[in-house]
Amino acid sequence: MLQVWNTESGAECSLNGPVGQVNALESVYNLLFAGVEDGVILAWKGTYETNITFQLAATLKGHTHGIISLVAGVVNRLYSGSKDHTIRVWDHENWQCIMTLNGHDDVVKSLMCWDKYLFSGSLDCTIKVWASTEDGSLEVIYTHSEEHGILALSGMTDPDVKPILYCSCSDKSIHLYELPTFTDRGRLFAKQEIQTLQIGPGGLFFTGDQTGLLTVYTWLAD
Repeated sequence: MLQVWNTESGAECSLNGPVGQVNALESVYNLLFAGVEDGVILAWKGTYETNITFQLAATLKGHTHGIISLVAGVVNRLYSGSKDHTIRVWDHENWQCIMTLNGHDDVVKSLMCWDKYLFSGSLDCTIKVWASTEDGSLEVIYTHSEEHGILALSGMTDPDVKPILYCSCSDKSIHLYELPTFTDRGRLFAKQEIQTLQIGPGGLFFTGDQTGLLTVYTWLAD
């Protein structure tokens, strides 16, 4: 079961439907997506005029193992990463899977859209950069290798407005890379694996690790 709150009114709504653990959430427009351990993606349509109400709109099936990551892209696209080592591309207007991306050899832990590219991070110790081809499919245009598995990806700009990729690895560190060259910009360290990264306003970014610690960082101007 999922719980949804209106942060202004405090109104609460319970969403039934998931069978098993919910590993990933994503929202776009009035849609809320949940990636579940049984390999299914559930989609709800919400209304917010008075009380919060959600209605189950679709059940997306295709993955053979649990969904671990979700991210919304442009042109009604939803991307899902799974324990079955694949990425699926969905059209959330007609609820169809339009593409299955193979290339990783382990769990796809994180997905990120940046500009016209899709980034995927996996426990196979690689980050793959995908781009559209002339026929509309996606292909890997670059693979970056790490010594440890990838747990989470996120990105923001530094004070010089240069795009920076944050990459959490299973060695309890976050690697910072300047895009598009993947130039090393340093590392951050934690006591346990950092499972989630989130970008905030005003140059802030947040990390959550397995000790239950939430840490807030900000860029310092040179």
